[in-house]
Amino acid sequence: MCGRFTLTTSPDQLQITFELSERPPAELGPRYNIAPTQPIAVITNHEPRKLELFKWGLIPSWAKDPKIGHSLINARGETVAEKPAFRAALKRRRCLILADGFYEWKKEGRAKTPMYIQLKDGQPFAFAGLWEVWQAADGSSVPTCTIITTTPNKLMENIHDRMPVILPPKAYALWLTPGELPAGEAQALLQPFAASKMKARAVSTLVNNPRIDNAQILQ
Repeated sequence: MCGRFTLTTSPDQLQITFELSERPPAELGPRYNIAPTQPIAVITNHEPRKLELFKWGLIPSWAKDPKIGHSLINARGETVAEKPAFRAALKRRRCLILADGFYEWKKEGRAKTPMYIQLKDGQPFAFAGLWEVWQAADGSSVPTCTIITTTPNKLMENIHDRMPVILPPKAYALWLTPGELPAGEAQALLQPFAASKMKARAVSTLVNNPRIDNAQILQ
């Protein structure tokens, strides 16, 4: 699964990298320990391309209880086209979830070592995501999202049995197709990212506490 990640890239760089129609707000970050239920930066398949903040943990439109979002922070790429919580979103509501690194815990006996995974060039990237807008009982709208995961590449298989889907930039346009995209075309993009372009290192156990969000985590 993918349960924590970072976004420390400047708003100006995010605008350039993701070809945004407007500059992201300065209060966006930096973020060193993004955790489930928190607001995260997404680009939906609506035009123009802009950054929005959605709650991490997808709440399907038909859900009666928003707590379902706590268990829907990830969606398995292999079954996302069939699961009731995700299949409509895969066709019509896809998004990029912006990051520049993510954490996974490597088991070594009884110990769990937090590992920080990035692209080798240190550049920001995008997870493949799905989004929904849930209507609360008080009439308010709650935009939510989930990160799609897949099988691990050669780097990740030594750390964990799953990894988030990182989309290559050439896939952004298709993934962000406005309106409906056949599930088969969307699902074909949900592949493990090239291990040769990624790196991983151990970091502080401070990351275990979601209330801690500072650069010391990366030491």
